[in-house]
Amino acid sequence: MPKLTLVPPEIEAYVDAHTTAPAPLFDELRDVTYSRMSSPQMQVGAVEGTFLRMLVALTGARRVLEIGTFTGYSALMMAEALPEGGLLITCDVDPEATDVARGFFARSPHGRKIDLRMGPALDTLKTLQAPFDLAFIDADKPNYAAYWDAVLPLLRPGGLIVADNVLWSGRVLKPEAPSDHAIVDFNAKVTADPRVEHVLLTVRDGMMLARKR
Repeated sequence: MPKLTLVPPEIEAYVDAHTTAPAPLFDELRDVTYSRMSSPQMQVGAVEGTFLRMLVALTGARRVLEIGTFTGYSALMMAEALPEGGLLITCDVDPEATDVARGFFARSPHGRKIDLRMGPALDTLKTLQAPFDLAFIDADKPNYAAYWDAVLPLLRPGGLIVADNVLWSGRVLKPEAPSDHAIVDFNAKVTADPRVEHVLLTVRDGMMLARKR
């Protein structure tokens, strides 16, 4: 798995100290994730989670789609910014990780906004009705390009796709493994797609933001 960040730890700590702190429930979720999961670094950090929550708020999103639930940190963060009656559909295949997520969703007043769908995301996406206002892709890297093709038609004009890990610990510069090449190909695909305007950010392990024209 990639490292958590590409910036020096001292800078990361400074950023954390100057970002709105999450509710205590998120600290507990992070502790549980690191104690129970074999790859806890898959969880988004507090800064990235807060950024996602802010994106939901800034876009006025009412319907959000997430591919890759893991233990639920990002879903719960984004759900906090949804209005009453808002909906976040999140997709995953891992029963152990999503069991943690369900437990924390149940403890949050925003958990009722979250609809967790188990099964391959590409199958789930075929059953969903457009439009969505925002989509977050943070799942298996070899399928990133396929997720893009499936998600973009579900997004409203002006809607936002956010993809995580698009710098892949810097391995995009010298790709070797199949997952490295998958991320390189995904970034090239987004860059060449005339249906969106986009920006690649160096937040944590890289975030691609693409706004549908």
